[in-house]
Amino acid sequence: MDVMDYCKGMEMELTAWKAKLYDLSRKVDKLGSAEKEKILANVEDLHMFVTEMSDRIEQLRNECPTEWSPQKKDIDEAHVDMRGKYEETLEYIGKAAPVSIPG
Repeated sequence: MDVMDYCKGMEMELTAWKAKLYDLSRKVDKLGSAEKEKILANVEDLHMFVTEMSDRIEQLRNECPTEWSPQKKDIDEAHVDMRGKYEETLEYIGKAAPVSIPG
């Protein structure tokens, strides 16, 4: 896979993640203040993951290095971390919500 194909694919995936984060934010808004406080750090972490991945992808797109596997590894690891944090947050929201909120 070449760097441009990788960047294009990750950019599409990030767009999907941004939509998930928007939906997550709407679910968090429905929680009480005590519940919001408990997951605020997770939500902030998720936004940081998206920003970091966007920055790295943009850097790869602009620089197009011949050896880009270290950046790919960092992006892939951030993606795994982001997915875990997202699932953890959704699980908590499900427990905290008075009515089940589908994820």
